[in-house]
Amino acid sequence: METAALLQKYNVAAPRYTSYPTVPYWDQTTFSPEKWISAVQTIYAEHGDGGISLYIHLPYCESLCTYCGCNTRITKNHTVELPYIKAVLAEWKMYQNLLGSKLKIKELHLGGGTPTFFQAENLKILIEGILTGVEVSPDATFSFEAHPANTTEAHLQTLYQLGFKRLSLGIQDFDPKVQMMINRFQTPQQVTSIMRQARAIGFDSINFDLIYGLPAQNIVGLSETIEAVIEMKPDRIAFYSYAHVPWLKPGQRHYTVEDLPAGNEKFALYQMGKKMLLEAGYEDVGMDHFALETDTLFIASAEKKLHRNFMGYTDQHTHLLIGLGVSSISDSWTAFAQNPKSVEAYLDKINAGLWPIEKGHLLSEEDLEIRQHILNIMCRENTSYPEAIPDAIVKRLSPLIQDQLIQVCGKEINITQNGKSFLRNVCMAFDEKLWARQPETKLFSAAI
Repeated sequence: METAALLQKYNVAAPRYTSYPTVPYWDQTTFSPEKWISAVQTIYAEHGDGGISLYIHLPYCESLCTYCGCNTRITKNHTVELPYIKAVLAEWKMYQNLLGSKLKIKELHLGGGTPTFFQAENLKILIEGILTGVEVSPDATFSFEAHPANTTEAHLQTLYQLGFKRLSLGIQDFDPKVQMMINRFQTPQQVTSIMRQARAIGFDSINFDLIYGLPAQNIVGLSETIEAVIEMKPDRIAFYSYAHVPWLKPGQRHYTVEDLPAGNEKFALYQMGKKMLLEAGYEDVGMDHFALETDTLFIASAEKKLHRNFMGYTDQHTHLLIGLGVSSISDSWTAFAQNPKSVEAYLDKINAGLWPIEKGHLLSEEDLEIRQHILNIMCRENTSYPEAIPDAIVKRLSPLIQDQLIQVCGKEINITQNGKSFLRNVCMAFDEKLWARQPETKLFSAAI
């Protein structure tokens, strides 16, 4: 297990590396919507037969969870549902018209916000519209995020009938004191009920999101949460470090740094949680993720087929990820594009018949090489060079070598058992854009 001294040493601001280059370092000077469209057409012509991934961002929530770092719109007005769905389907139609031939969907994920903010019958309209005129790959995975407090059996039944077999529940912490601080409330009883319903309906993979480092969190409360989680036995668990970024997310100003567990206290939460999960039979998969050996995420990891994109870790690998909806990011491997971050700006673009693209980045040859190394580290815990490892990389990796977090043998770099908790730090050594231009303001959360 990692020592507190190592956790303290490497607890620096670091990207989560769902992409490279990271969004703050995208180059707008060479990008245009036209170049993005060309990149999509090129990659689809080369790899479209293998299927594409779809991410749909549903930003609405009825109340603000103050810890949240996602792009959300808080409202209790549910008349927003159908106009937003209409806009998403219009954007999807643009891509269908662009790519022409019958699209094959291999991966579909509903994220948020709170997808279960939407009524079940409206989610049916959305998904049926997405699937009209497309082919679904025989091994496709459809998944959605849900809030335990508002997920109904109708949600589960409707989405299952449309092909969804994977469910992700945002738990965070069951401790009432923590829930009061972060304004997110659900009980173990509610979650158990949803799980039983989902299992009975036929969902074959259930994920829980947990967060350590939340305000008012302590060892006793978090251990009780994890004990309850282990008893429920979800197939996967994402155990994230709370990212305190009040300069980006004003909702986090509802509490102060003094309310947060810090230093050795936060490290103790992480070490305890990880130890409990491993002892309960979960396997360490990638960064922050744990899975039972029967789950496809673990199987993909064991077979060296794990992949990582803007949706996080996945057992599917496609060459084209299309993000629909406000703030969504698309990825054609050689280019990224992001939609407007405000609902109004997104709807204005769609209603004007324009591609809703606000910014993006075209990857250079150097970007692509670095991206592959970072993906290798994140998903396979090793990477190698065709020739000698560059001196600059070796120099940056030296502290990690000395601390036995990585091993370097010839042209190859391998993560050690202790190094699994420091993947973000390892990836930073390859991040040429970060080294070339150190941020003058805070861009990233702490690594641990």
